[in-house]
Amino acid sequence: MHASAAQADHHDVIIIGAGFAGLYGVHRAARAGLNVLGLETGVDVGGTWFWNRYPGARCDVESVDYSYSFDSELQQSWTWTERFAAQPEILAYINHVAERFDLRKHYRFEQTVTAAHFDDESGIWTVGTADGSRFRSRFVVFATGCLSAPIKPNIPGVETFAGEELFTARWPEEGVSFAGKRVAVIGTGSSGIQVSPIIAREAEALTVLQRSPNFSVPIPNRPWTMQEQEQIRATYPARREKSYYAPAATPHPSLTTKALELSAAEREQAMEERWNGGGVLFNKVFPDQNSDLAANELVREFAVAKIRAKIDDQSVADDLIPTDHPIGTKRICTDSGYYEMFNRPNVRLVNLRREPIEEITPTGIRTADEFVEIDTLVYATGFDAMTGALLRIDITGARGTKLADTWADGPVTYLGFGIHGFPNMFSINSVGTPSVMANMVLHSEQQLDWVLALIEHCGAQGIRQVEARAEAASTWTDHLMEVAEGTLFVRANSWYMGANVEGKKRVFMPYIGGFGNYRRFCDTERDNGYPSFELTR
Repeated sequence: MHASAAQADHHDVIIIGAGFAGLYGVHRAARAGLNVLGLETGVDVGGTWFWNRYPGARCDVESVDYSYSFDSELQQSWTWTERFAAQPEILAYINHVAERFDLRKHYRFEQTVTAAHFDDESGIWTVGTADGSRFRSRFVVFATGCLSAPIKPNIPGVETFAGEELFTARWPEEGVSFAGKRVAVIGTGSSGIQVSPIIAREAEALTVLQRSPNFSVPIPNRPWTMQEQEQIRATYPARREKSYYAPAATPHPSLTTKALELSAAEREQAMEERWNGGGVLFNKVFPDQNSDLAANELVREFAVAKIRAKIDDQSVADDLIPTDHPIGTKRICTDSGYYEMFNRPNVRLVNLRREPIEEITPTGIRTADEFVEIDTLVYATGFDAMTGALLRIDITGARGTKLADTWADGPVTYLGFGIHGFPNMFSINSVGTPSVMANMVLHSEQQLDWVLALIEHCGAQGIRQVEARAEAASTWTDHLMEVAEGTLFVRANSWYMGANVEGKKRVFMPYIGGFGNYRRFCDTERDNGYPSFELTR
């Protein structure tokens, strides 16, 4: 960074990101009387729900849970119209929160953070953005998101395509018409599975190019009734209390009885109820389905039968049903007519494992077996998850330590917040937290409350620097892997493992021991006076 530190703004804390986590962090810091600055690359608030505005984008956690709990009046005054909220309603909610608590005044938008450097002598961070701006702060908090660094596949000829090119992760705000167009969608993760049925209803022809099939559960969405809305408002305190230390930070636990301890009829009933319940519930029917292969296979067989019943051509079903991982070890997707879509005459599937893409040309896609002419190319190709957003920034900590070098052999954190070598820097929903394994809104609140309490503690005690101890970070990261290895999740080449990014170190990144257990670790650390951090006065 070339501008001098004297030219930069100075703040108590800088929070990077304006999604659910960043917004709450800014609110929490301002409420504590801190001079807080928010930086956001977009033109407004919303984070994931600002960028991912493709048709069909919808959350797989019930709307009444996927919302802030910190303000009872906010909970009581906002009305969710649907059981599973779509992107426009979630973004409207985030905008409402930003306006209600006057949070935009703390932000500078269209500021893409490119660098963050720590000065050993002053103990101050200088954060640089793409337009040359510089901002100084004692503390810096990265709320940059787990799934916010999109991947464009490295396919020969990818830059030559002359037609319409779209990314689900950067969908145009003005919307898109597919009427009369020949469309190709590359990718069959959550975004591809949600957007494809909508494209199919409008387009002249749709070609879905699939490298890795995923399991998907139909989402039984519907409007909340007035009676349900009144009941939700009346029971919100109890609902939140049930979620605060729950494994997934929602009020929906697994059964308490293991799969093989139930009769076949009892298992069938339990799976049917969770399948019909939709959302993420099917991934936790039985307490042992993600740790015992025999239990998992029972769930898998149930899902496979459900999927096959939706598809007319069983050779297409063969291609759509995963065989390379236990069910749930890659995030189960949710859909509205995805499998049924392949019964339409204008939709076809290309199995890229059998028929790989050789090149993209100005007019289409050439595979090993054919040339597909298209007008519109949609990339639903996922993200460099968990670490991508941080590692795309030049972050330099104490003693000239580069984050990219520190994490070269895999990310190491303490509770996800602290990284040894990077004082006064915190990462939210990062590697080492429950992250995508739990309700992101509720545990964003928990993490920001924890971090801001530590920052307030430093201010009250005259502490100049706080840095995670190397041994604590190493021990926590070992624990992270030990817990993961006790599950079936390590058997899948998932983005949880970084397997979707070429050259990325394969380690299981989220904490999978449950949100409640994670929260207890955080509580213990706080209550004992932060012994795993080096506090320097």
